[in-house]
Amino acid sequence: MSTIDTSVVNALNGNAGTTQSKNTAEELRENFMTLLVTQLQNQDPLKPMENAELTSQLAQINTLNGIEELNTTLESITGQIDESQALQAAALVGHGVLVPGNQVLVGNQTATAFGIELEQPADQVSVTITNSSGQVVRQFDLGGLDAGVQSFTWDATLDDGSAAPDGSYTVSIEASADGKALSPTTLNYAEVSGVTRSSEGLRLDLGAVQGSVALADIRQIL
Repeated sequence: MSTIDTSVVNALNGNAGTTQSKNTAEELRENFMTLLVTQLQNQDPLKPMENAELTSQLAQINTLNGIEELNTTLESITGQIDESQALQAAALVGHGVLVPGNQVLVGNQTATAFGIELEQPADQVSVTITNSSGQVVRQFDLGGLDAGVQSFTWDATLDDGSAAPDGSYTVSIEASADGKALSPTTLNYAEVSGVTRSSEGLRLDLGAVQGSVALADIRQIL
């Protein structure tokens, strides 16, 4: 009975690390078929090649080819996902978004929006706003809120009814449910001015004050 030279087949299948790194699945297939034809032409008619051996070697080559095709497909899908995310991020340029943060800016008696993210419904939510010196300038209640992200605006007035001076203010939020304190996430407003790529992936440029954030940091688009 005649069989394929296993040393040659092993080399073709890349059982030496350097060979596997250099040969593609297609090259292995071509080399195998050349070897197979040569052996079939020169085999002893009284000792033909076993079908099981032939099938086994073909299966190994097909497996290698399948793995390479799968890797190519995965690379293509990854590229498409990256491109889709880039387009989504680019579409946000010029739009306002809510991201984790506690800053509110006041200018011309108008305050930027802020938001609250709750993991569960709250019976009571209260807001405290302090100025750059840490002084409390406004407090108000929002009542009960559902779970999720909700946006709000401050009318830029102080507790005494006067207009808040232009500048940066800090928002603090307290929430409770059934008498137990919750841990809400405070969100602040920012406008997307650009998109950049980094080693960490796509980053949204929110200006000098807010810096840049990942696409996943966006909680709401306004």
